Amino acid sequence: MHLKRWITGLSALPFLIYIILKGGLIFTLFIGLVALIGLWEYFRVTLSRDDSPSALVLKILAYMYAALIMWSAHHLSAAYILNSVACCFWLTGLATILLFKQDQQVFEIAKKQLMGVLYVPMLLSYLVLIRDGVDSSGAVWILFVLVVVFFGDIGALYAGTFFGKHKLYPALSPKKTIEGSLGGLGANIICGGLYKIIFLPDLSWGVSLLFFIALGASGQIGDLFESGLKRVGNIKDSGGILPGHGGILDRADAAMYAAPVAYMFKEYLF
Repeated sequence: MHLKRWITGLSALPFLIYIILKGGLIFTLFIGLVALIGLWEYFRVTLSRDDSPSALVLKILAYMYAALIMWSAHHLSAAYILNSVACCFWLTGLATILLFKQDQQVFEIAKKQLMGVLYVPMLLSYLVLIRDGVDSSGAVWILFVLVVVFFGDIGALYAGTFFGKHKLYPALSPKKTIEGSLGGLGANIICGGLYKIIFLPDLSWGVSLLFFIALGASGQIGDLFESGLKRVGNIKDSGGILPGHGGILDRADAAMYAAPVAYMFKEYLF
């Protein structure tokens, strides 16, 4: 399993770096594709037992919402994104009212649909805002976020594998341990510190340390949240698109939760 993870990760790395360095429309389209696949996986977990016409209609609307939110992010407007989300609620509300006569479970489906829109494309849109912001350091910042989050994930995996004894939250994820969590935070700080020294030496150390810890904690919350979704859905992996990693959500859950935190640090604290 670990070998597959490393082979998949290293194989995808050059492509990912190329997309990040290019930025612009190519990056937005890539994140949009990730959002669409992530939404499909989310519905696979939360609505796998519902093949009703109402579920199909609301799923199609959700994919349209994902495209609208990514278009808004591409125009670098948080206001556009908020307006897009408002439109999503308006259209889903209307569709739910119209479908209720034929399917009285449609409100339950709508709740899951709207949650999925906020969970997947909304969170991912922050990566576009970070990458293509008004300054020219977007690529450096995106790589900064991914280095901190992904190496924290690796640190948690191996610290938990070799030293894990005390369960972190067995109700949601039986395999995660306190030792793994602390190892992940340690990797967040070490790798983040090295990246800062090399690429962003002018950043304040005090705020940077808070940044590393906040990203690491956010990533672990995202990981636990996705584990909870899979547990409730009685499914092991969100998908199988990435050998050794599972699905897009299995790989991106931590980065999704870390992205808005990173955006707020970059815009308001650094």
